[in-house]
Amino acid sequence: MLISRLFVAKAVALLLTVLSVASAWAQTKQEPQPASPAVAAAVKKSVEGWLKGRFKVDAVNKTPMPGIVEALIGSDLIYVDEKGGFAFIEGQMINLKTGQNVTAARQEALQAIDFKALPLDLAMKTVRGKGGDAQQRTLVVFEDPYCSFCKRFRAVLMGLENVTIYTYFYPILRPESTTVSRNAWCAKDREAAWEDWMLNGKEPPPAPANCDFPKDKILALGQRLNVQATPTTFVPSGKRLQGALTAPALEEALKR
Repeated sequence: MLISRLFVAKAVALLLTVLSVASAWAQTKQEPQPASPAVAAAVKKSVEGWLKGRFKVDAVNKTPMPGIVEALIGSDLIYVDEKGGFAFIEGQMINLKTGQNVTAARQEALQAIDFKALPLDLAMKTVRGKGGDAQQRTLVVFEDPYCSFCKRFRAVLMGLENVTIYTYFYPILRPESTTVSRNAWCAKDREAAWEDWMLNGKEPPPAPANCDFPKDKILALGQRLNVQATPTTFVPSGKRLQGALTAPALEEALKR
């Protein structure tokens, strides 16, 4: 309880400090104060280098936040640390020296999964050519039978060579999604039934009454992996890929 109260007290004190600084900044009628010549030179060099000379930095000014300055480019501005190492662009942290989107890289790491832990027995297995293995040229995709982007992506998947594809029938878009998924899962030729529906619009035959489609387990898996839309794809590195990728983009992802 003591630790909790201390934490709350510190948080409140910090918030009051930030509000005080922001209020003082907002009340001033004066023009922004220029950053020191050394800071301005470092920021100008980094930002213009990152922009590859396409735009010039018109001014570098101080901000209410210690260590952060604004770089004015025409009528636009970006926030940069005083050393010119990092900038905030549309809510994303960018490494000005390497061009890396630090925020995107962090989000990618947070969204990655343990590929080897996936219950592949709940997915349909498709082998194209020589197939792949657990380390490369294997992917997992969540698809809804009524997802138009999934159908487009399915055509891309079927154009790949020497790859193994595990498909989870993920019925989340409409009630009929469960019916089609169950019918395809229970068909004598599961792959043919799914491909006929996704690529040709041919509905699979009704499933036998005693056929068990593991819908609840698949939905629980999707929720656990935070799969909120289809198609969602995972590659052996654990990286998450969203949407209907092109063949070149998918091939690039399979190389990592």
